[in-house]
Amino acid sequence: MKLPRTLQRLLPRTLLVRAFILVAVLLLVSVSVWVALFRAAEREPRARQLAQLTTSVANITRAALLSADPVLRRDLLRELSEREGLRLYPAEEQDRVTPLPDREFFTIFQREAFQLMGPQASFAIAVNDQPGFWIRFSMEEGDDYWLVLPRERTERNPTWQWLGWGAVSLVLSLVVAWLIVARIARPLKIMARAARAVGRGERPPTLAEEGAEEVRLLARAMNQMSADLARLESERALVLAGISHDLRTPLARMRLAAEMGVEDESLRAGMNDDITQMDGIIGQFLDYARGEEQEPEESADPNQLLATLARRCQERQEPVQLQTSPLPPLRLRPRALERALTNLIGNARKYGGGDITLASGIADGQAFLAVLDRGPGIPPAEVERLKRPFTRLEAARSDTTGTGLGLAIVERIARLHGGRLELSPREGGGLAARLLLPLPPA
Repeated sequence: MKLPRTLQRLLPRTLLVRAFILVAVLLLVSVSVWVALFRAAEREPRARQLAQLTTSVANITRAALLSADPVLRRDLLRELSEREGLRLYPAEEQDRVTPLPDREFFTIFQREAFQLMGPQASFAIAVNDQPGFWIRFSMEEGDDYWLVLPRERTERNPTWQWLGWGAVSLVLSLVVAWLIVARIARPLKIMARAARAVGRGERPPTLAEEGAEEVRLLARAMNQMSADLARLESERALVLAGISHDLRTPLARMRLAAEMGVEDESLRAGMNDDITQMDGIIGQFLDYARGEEQEPEESADPNQLLATLARRCQERQEPVQLQTSPLPPLRLRPRALERALTNLIGNARKYGGGDITLASGIADGQAFLAVLDRGPGIPPAEVERLKRPFTRLEAARSDTTGTGLGLAIVERIARLHGGRLELSPREGGGLAARLLLPLPPA
């Protein structure tokens, strides 16, 4: 059954907290049921014990008073009050009596006490607004008396001791439950990070195959998947490198033949252009297949990278404008990021009409490196499709001579840095291609 959306937002998001809450609720319910059963089981024995206690005290007090010399009764009562905390008062018809509470415990107590003392006995928790445990009994002379027992004698409740021990055991159980759940959740969290690394095209460290059988099997499967993907990536790069070598050799011979054997200048230039284009396509295939995972990360200034690219464009007589804002050093793969920005600059040069701006800054808690042009732009509905390999826009920005790998390479490099590629309309017309990169922790 699917939970309502509001309830889903209230639930914890991590497996560790969710599992711990479930275990804690289970323990709390178990302890609560145990306490309820214990109180129900000990209620009747405790009520019988209290009835026997009060009956014994009343009978002993009455016997002591009857056997004592009437002259010495006052001293006896004083001694009982000082030593045992017992008080004796004559019962009057106008006494204001507060009966025992209407609870099951006192019902059992009175039933047992009536059997031991007779139906003429009565009990109260207050007489004339004086609290205590009051017992009314008759002397042989026909006089009735109230015997007051100290409240601590009648309210001794061992349940609180049991509740204390239960609370201690509950706390210990919760601590152990947290340790158990954390031991289960920790390898899953490590595997989640490894899965994200695989999604970015990285080779994560080998996971430790330890713990419960299910966790070991999952770690082994993750390690095997990572190794298989790395092997496939290596084999793909090797195959494409071989294809590149096999294709570029005849291309070189064709270029040489065109230069030496074709006398028509325009025909020779056209053949050279075709060969150059074929060589560029092969190079783009290699760029996509090569991957950038092997390049180590290093702390670098993104603005310095933009300045270097702008200077190279100036040297090639392809000017660009530079609009940078201060950025902190980021963990980058400089060559991979340079390749991504070069692809974006090439696209802007081809479709943007020559008005290109390299910009940087911070927005929404992320650093961005942007290539801005004034071309026809990309329809928003086509943005995500164009990030996939071998896709082109069949419109003003379409490149019928390209491979459709340029933006796919940029997107992959952005994901490798923990970021993403954003293509959006530029204010005033054109396209804003932004590489969004995470900022270092504060």
